[in-house]
Amino acid sequence: MDFLGTFWDLILHIDVHLIDFIQQYGAWVYLCLFLVVFCETGLVVTPFLPGDSLLFAAGVCAGSELLSYGHVLLLLGLAGILGDACNYFIGRWVGPVIFAKETRLIKKKYLLQAHAFYERHGGKAIILARFIPIIRTFAPFVAGIALMRPSLFFAFNITGCILWVGGLVSAGYFLGHQVWVREHFSLIVYAIIFVSLLPLMIGLIKSYLAKNKAA
Repeated sequence: MDFLGTFWDLILHIDVHLIDFIQQYGAWVYLCLFLVVFCETGLVVTPFLPGDSLLFAAGVCAGSELLSYGHVLLLLGLAGILGDACNYFIGRWVGPVIFAKETRLIKKKYLLQAHAFYERHGGKAIILARFIPIIRTFAPFVAGIALMRPSLFFAFNITGCILWVGGLVSAGYFLGHQVWVREHFSLIVYAIIFVSLLPLMIGLIKSYLAKNKAA
């Protein structure tokens, strides 16, 4: 099986793989979960790592008493908060470098526009981005480049992470004992991915229609 096929199998059957990992490595699974969530939210080069499905699967395992519900919430919540914070500070560090010189592709006015956007709508953008794959990884990085105020970023970073981790882990925890959920886990993963990408697809469609109307 090629890499893409293996990766897709891991996403669709992440509950099975997670249970196998727990049985083989025990408590080390907490560290693994922490690192995956931290990297998925904290490094712009790893947006492909599982986020939503992993949180739901961890909740299912907690509901089956294979993991501690409290430990999963605490550790993955902390991973998400620290990951976004790391991404934000990387953005603040590279932002001045990127915009130090005027170029045809990157202009200083873009930074000013992005800064103004995050000052007006940054909180909503940071919270909503938590629930959209890929966008979730880049939102804090862009917020850092745009020099969004740290106090504003961290307030909504923590709020968004609590809603994201708490919601998906709890959903898995309380629904995971249902036989239907266990038998149709792949279908649920598809649904999670579809719902997560829906706002992005709607935005792209609106942008496409607006461009056609303007033309």
